[in-house]
Amino acid sequence: MADGTVEDEPSDGGTTDERRLVRVWRRVLGLSAPVMAEQVLRTLMRTTDLVVAGFFSPAAVAAVGLADIYARLPLRIGLGVGDGAIALSSQDTGADATANRDQAVTQALLIGILVGLPFVVFGLLFNEFAIAVLGGLAEEGAIAEVVEYGSVYLLIIMLSAPAVHVNFIAARSIQGTGDTRTPMYVNGVVNALNIVATVGLAFGVGPLPELGIVGIAAATAVADTLGALTFLAFIRSPLSELGYARPRRLVVARQLLIISWPRVAEGLSEMVAEFPFNAILLAFGTEVNAAYHIGRRMYQQVASPLARGYAVGANVLVGQSLGAGDPDGAYYLGAASTALSLLTIGGLCAALFVLAERFVLVFTRDPTTVGYATGFAEAYAIAAVFIAAYATLAGSLRGGSETLAPFVARIVGTFVFLLGFTYVVGVLLGYGVVAAYVAVVLDFAFRVCYLAVVFYRRRWVVRGTTMMHERGSVEEVDVPTED
Repeated sequence: MADGTVEDEPSDGGTTDERRLVRVWRRVLGLSAPVMAEQVLRTLMRTTDLVVAGFFSPAAVAAVGLADIYARLPLRIGLGVGDGAIALSSQDTGADATANRDQAVTQALLIGILVGLPFVVFGLLFNEFAIAVLGGLAEEGAIAEVVEYGSVYLLIIMLSAPAVHVNFIAARSIQGTGDTRTPMYVNGVVNALNIVATVGLAFGVGPLPELGIVGIAAATAVADTLGALTFLAFIRSPLSELGYARPRRLVVARQLLIISWPRVAEGLSEMVAEFPFNAILLAFGTEVNAAYHIGRRMYQQVASPLARGYAVGANVLVGQSLGAGDPDGAYYLGAASTALSLLTIGGLCAALFVLAERFVLVFTRDPTTVGYATGFAEAYAIAAVFIAAYATLAGSLRGGSETLAPFVARIVGTFVFLLGFTYVVGVLLGYGVVAAYVAVVLDFAFRVCYLAVVFYRRRWVVRGTTMMHERGSVEEVDVPTED
C-alpha cells in the first residue's frame, strides 16, 4: 500500500496511542521536510532577484516589484490547479486507481498549459501598459525608467507562464503519490541554477553577457522552462509511478476545475486585499507601511516554508487514506498533522517573538520604523501559530477534495478582520496601528476556528468519497451522513 495510507500502522495490542502518534508524525515529517527545503530555496531565489536589482537602481527594484504583482497571477493559477491534481493523485494512489490518476495528471497538465497561453499574449501585447498603470501612467523621470525596466521584465516572465503552471501541477501530482523528494531535487537544482544565472546574466560574470534587468528575467524564465521540461520527462520515464493518458473522461476535468477554482480565487483575493490594507497602513504613516513588510518578512522567511510543508504532507496522507477506504484514518492523520505543526512552529514562533527586534534591526535602523516593525513581527509570531494550524487543516481538507471551506475562511478572515477591524478600530475609533497588530492575529484565529469546525464535521469525507466514486476510482461505499 502507498506510503501515505494508514494500513501500514501496526494494529497489535501492544501499540499505544502515543506510539501511533509518533509514527504518524515521522511520516508527516518524511513527506513535509523535502517541501520545506524546497520552499526555503525558492524564497531565497525570489530574494536574490530583488537584491541583484538593487545593485542597478531603486527604479530597477520597483520595476521587478511591480512586474511581480502580475507574475503572481500565473503562480496562483498553477497552485490552484496543482491542488486539484494533488487531491486526485493522492486519492487515486490510495485507491490503486492508476488509470484514473494518469487521466487526472494528464488533464491537469493540459489545463495548465492552455490557461498559461493568455498570459503569454498579455505579456507580448500589454506589458508596457500594465506597468504604466501601476506606475501612475507617468512618462517622465524615475517612473518612466520603472516602466521601461518593468515592461521588459514582465514580457520575458510572462513567456514562461505555461511552464510555471506545469511546474506546480507536475510537482503536486508527483507529491500526491507520496514522492516529495523528486520535486525537491528538481526544484532545488532549478532554483540554484536560477540564482547563479541571475547573478551571471545581470552582471556579465565570466563568458555570460551583461544583460542587467533583462538577465534577471531571462534567468527566471529559462529556469522555469527547464523545470517544466524536466518534470514532463520524469513523468514519462520508468522512474515515475505516474504516466500520461489520452484525455477521454470529462468528469475528471470537471472535478479538477471544481477543486481548483476556490484555491485560485483564494490566492487572488489575497492579492486584492493587499491594496486597501497597504493604503490603510500608509494613512498611519510611511514608516508603518514599511514596518508591516519587514515584520511580515520574518514569518514568510522562517515559518511559512514549514507551514507549507505540513500542508502538503497532510494533503497527501489524508487523500491516500481516504482513497484506501479509511475515513477514520484520514481524520486521525489530519488531526495529528495539525498537532505536529502547532507543536513545532509554535515553539519556533516563541523564539521569534523574543527575538523580534533583533530580526527587524537586520532590515532597518530607523528608530520609528524599528518600533512599528517589532510590533508587526511580534504580531506575526503570535499569528504564525494559527497560520500553522490553518495551513495544515486546509491541506487536510484539500486531501478530501474540500477547497471551498479554506476559501471562505480566507475571505472572511481577510476582509472582515484584517481589513474591517483595522479600518473600524484603527481609523474610525482612532486606535491606530495597534488595531493592525490585533487584526493580524484575529484574521488567522478566525480561519483556524472555522476550518476546525469544518474538519470535525467530516463533510469532506462525503465529498471526497463521492467524487472518487463518480470518476470510478472506488466502488460505491457507505460514507458518513452529513450533519
